[in-house]
Amino acid sequence: MDNIKQLIDELRNELNENNYKYYVLNAPTMSDKEFDDKMAMLERLEKENPQYFDPNSPTQRVGSDINKSFKQVTHQRPMLSLANTYSVEEVEEFFDRVKSSLGNEPFQIVGEMKFDGTSISIIYENGHMVQAVTRGDGTHGDDVTDNVRTIRCIPLHLRPGSGFPEHFEVRGEILMPWDVFDALNKEREYNEEPLFANPRNAAAGTLKMQNSAEVARRRLDAYLYYLLGDNLPYDNHYDNLMAMKQWGFKISSATKLLNNIEEVEQFIAYWDTERKYLPVATDGLVFKVNSLRQQLNLGYTSKNPRWAIAYKFQAERECTQLQSVSFEVGRTGVITPVANLAPVLLSGTIVKRATLHNEDIIRNLDIHEGDMLYVEKGGEIIPKIVGVNLNMRQPNSSPVKFITHCPVCGSALQRIEGEAAWVCPNKYACKPQITGKIEHFVSRHAMNIDGVGEEVAQQLYNAGLVTNIADIYDLSIEKLMTLDRFGLKSAQRIMKGIKDSLNVPYERVIFALSIPYVGETVAKKLALATNDIDTLMSMSVEQLSAIDEIGTKIAQSIVDYFAVENNRTIVERLRNAGLQMRLTEEAKPVSDQLSGKSIVISGVFNHHSRDEYKRMIEANGGKNVGSISSKTSFILAGDNMGPAKLEKAKKLGIEIINEEQFLAMLKQE
Repeated sequence: MDNIKQLIDELRNELNENNYKYYVLNAPTMSDKEFDDKMAMLERLEKENPQYFDPNSPTQRVGSDINKSFKQVTHQRPMLSLANTYSVEEVEEFFDRVKSSLGNEPFQIVGEMKFDGTSISIIYENGHMVQAVTRGDGTHGDDVTDNVRTIRCIPLHLRPGSGFPEHFEVRGEILMPWDVFDALNKEREYNEEPLFANPRNAAAGTLKMQNSAEVARRRLDAYLYYLLGDNLPYDNHYDNLMAMKQWGFKISSATKLLNNIEEVEQFIAYWDTERKYLPVATDGLVFKVNSLRQQLNLGYTSKNPRWAIAYKFQAERECTQLQSVSFEVGRTGVITPVANLAPVLLSGTIVKRATLHNEDIIRNLDIHEGDMLYVEKGGEIIPKIVGVNLNMRQPNSSPVKFITHCPVCGSALQRIEGEAAWVCPNKYACKPQITGKIEHFVSRHAMNIDGVGEEVAQQLYNAGLVTNIADIYDLSIEKLMTLDRFGLKSAQRIMKGIKDSLNVPYERVIFALSIPYVGETVAKKLALATNDIDTLMSMSVEQLSAIDEIGTKIAQSIVDYFAVENNRTIVERLRNAGLQMRLTEEAKPVSDQLSGKSIVISGVFNHHSRDEYKRMIEANGGKNVGSISSKTSFILAGDNMGPAKLEKAKKLGIEIINEEQFLAMLKQE
């Protein structure tokens, strides 16, 4: 072995061991700087010596931005679901069934947390991860190995000398921690994207993303809870879990060996409260017979193992006092009332605030000052107020009143006709509206100018450097370095983002302008229909309304926006700065063959990726839709189309075509 290879191996082992101590034991022995320095050295050595590439190197944790379709894999052993129970009495009945089936032979139960994520099966050979597969339908799942490699608590190499078998499978749950989930939903809300309902949906959606670099950015977590193979170290489930922990896997510290039904009930009572303090979502507990021999004797039903059962917790709701209602101004001027609450623990996070949405919600709930409010995370969603405890209402308390003037600039509020929203009309002098537009303009789905977040946007505005979005293109490194706590590196990062934004396509420029009601989808429709910004600015309400899915309200909003001279001036300044103000030839539709058709894509394809087929559909005038309904024109199906979609398509009589038929339809080879 040459010295370079030896150094690379040593660095990989050091970084893997630190990952284990940091993400599994929560006890790192290496400083962040030392870790970063060693990682940078390893990246350089691997780049200079590509013959030593290893897909399981710590450097591969960041993922790739190359999109890949997922291939379906048959599970070596079916991944069955567990039977659910909802009461202690039902758990007792399970215990009695096991006792009877085993002929009163003594047995132990392993109690575990039921984490609310997405199931995964991971195969290891000779201590190296070789494949990770989703549960799918229990028999077949999607190969998501590249994405799972980005999850830092899942070992790519097992700890040397820890005694693992040559070949085995581990199963567990991929999770999105509460703090990551809350931050992601805040980002999606800001970008006017649909919010994830709960961390489970967010984790599942993230794991199926085709860009593993984006998966890495979302910082997924995982707990492993099952070991399968032919040469397991122990004949019982609990000791095998403890062995997995020694090999480098993250095993929940809640896992406990229980000797009788009384200990099972104590376990339930304890975690019914304590689960609220966990950093990840849970929806219950799991109880498994410990002995593998006894598991084998108990066997399976057609759907579930007889040796395990899940106990589901009741939905979480807490009652806490309303301390005040504050009113926040969004970038479009909409006023949002927010309930400021006495801190309360709910589903793993301390809740201090919850949106009240609008004046109508406040009235319908009949909220008074100082009320005790019921707060819920329905389906573990973001906090919402669901009711008032009238029995605890303070005597002579007054109903909460909606404000009449902007809390920032003092302008009289206006009610949007036909809606519950009140808005501040002072769009060009109200600070939160201006800074909100700046934040939106630079956001990832708009111009994607790295380094400018909420705090920097406020700094730029307060310093007088950016008072509208066009001012961004007048910035320089020298101007940026006048800001507090701004160094050369930060300034260079922003200036690079500004330069790169000149290549952002026309449809995203439209989205970045913050025209009310114009989100990403509408912006794309407008770009395809108008081809350039001058055409868009000159169109009437009637002309705009004739565009597919552009209603009168959106059309009027666009006309009103461009009727303001200040907005037209900003557009001209952006044009002069070099922004893309017309549709590129590549983005223009090539035909209208699919005009008026709504198409669902499902399965795995051979000739093109899913994203490429989506672009073909749009380029030929069609519309991509995510779910099947009676309005679906046809389904473009590849191999291994999901069984649920297939069944629904047959039920609704929706036509299914394969990719050869689709390409022939478009007259493409």
